[in-house]
Amino acid sequence: MKTAKTGNEAMAEAMRQINPDVVAAYPITPATEIVMIFSQFVADGLVDTEYIAVESEHSAMSACIGASAAGGRVMTSTSSQGLALMYEMLYIAAGLRLPIVVAEVNRALSSPINIHGDHSDTMGARDSGWIQIFSENSQEAYDNMIQAVRIAEIAKLPVMVTTDGFIISHCLEVIDMISDSDVKKFVGEYKPERFLLDIKNPFTLGAIDLQDYYFEHKMQEAEAMKNSGKIILDVADDFKKNFGREYGFYEKYKLVDAEIAIVCMGSTAGTTKVVVDELRAKGVKAGLLKPRVFRPFPYKEIAEVLSHLKAVAVLDRSDTFSAYAGPVFTEITSALYTINYELLTMNYIYGLGGRDINTEDIKKVFDELTVISKTKKIENPINYIGVRE
Repeated sequence: MKTAKTGNEAMAEAMRQINPDVVAAYPITPATEIVMIFSQFVADGLVDTEYIAVESEHSAMSACIGASAAGGRVMTSTSSQGLALMYEMLYIAAGLRLPIVVAEVNRALSSPINIHGDHSDTMGARDSGWIQIFSENSQEAYDNMIQAVRIAEIAKLPVMVTTDGFIISHCLEVIDMISDSDVKKFVGEYKPERFLLDIKNPFTLGAIDLQDYYFEHKMQEAEAMKNSGKIILDVADDFKKNFGREYGFYEKYKLVDAEIAIVCMGSTAGTTKVVVDELRAKGVKAGLLKPRVFRPFPYKEIAEVLSHLKAVAVLDRSDTFSAYAGPVFTEITSALYTINYELLTMNYIYGLGGRDINTEDIKKVFDELTVISKTKKIENPINYIGVRE
């Protein structure tokens, strides 16, 4: 069924169709609408969910952890400082192997105070043990939420599905919704392997774990993240068979025969596709790689798919403040080095605090890549675009 939905509405509708047992949430811009809309679904009796209004995002994730450990299918939503306030509990959720799903709306971190979209909040949680899936538009946000439930429960790891604040969260797009019955069938009934309310099979959860076993348990978590890659692809394959829309670790846009390319995540990929089409019409072999899955990071696959290029630019909508580069750039270049590929690679940090990036900005990046591909020289690999001088 085709209908017009904002990114927030699309994610809330996916949550309604999934019908989780528990949602614990605290509102924060620009994610507030997701839980606000969902709370109306609860009030209208459209879901069987126990909705818990808590006093902070830290408490929201704490309640989600308790509900998930008790055996419930659990979801929430947050953004920016809210996600940052959850950081402590994110590590606990992952370490306890709880399949919680978060609808995360990417937003800048303070200070200065800013309510608009960049990837700083999500990148701050990139090493917390959560699977991270990025969405380019409302359709992907909707589809990713539905797949995330299956991925989390099979992998026994929490999943974060992201959209870009205001750019996607509040913008109206036509999406193709799946029927309630088909979503219910796809996600299936949640049957946890073990849970605290199963009094016939008691077990210890969250006990102190010192030198004797902590390392082994963290290794299990690391292995689960490695193994989640196949699970993500299997779920995507099943999603395609049922609903016809294809997903993977990344999307290649006119990349196969490209000589120069941009790597970027989220909504900027849509703008980049427009520029790629314009350049292709002029005979420039430009392309795009849009990573969808950032955790687990598919380093071998990404390195191999970029290896034939003459030059590539990695666009980061966040900064590491390391005096070096953005987080996506460091991951991409590490992957290339690990697989022993030499590729001229530039980093462009852009769009912090919701600053627009337009087609002219992206054309300039491709122009610089064209020069680099011919001269084989990079004067400054780390650049900032869209900043007033």
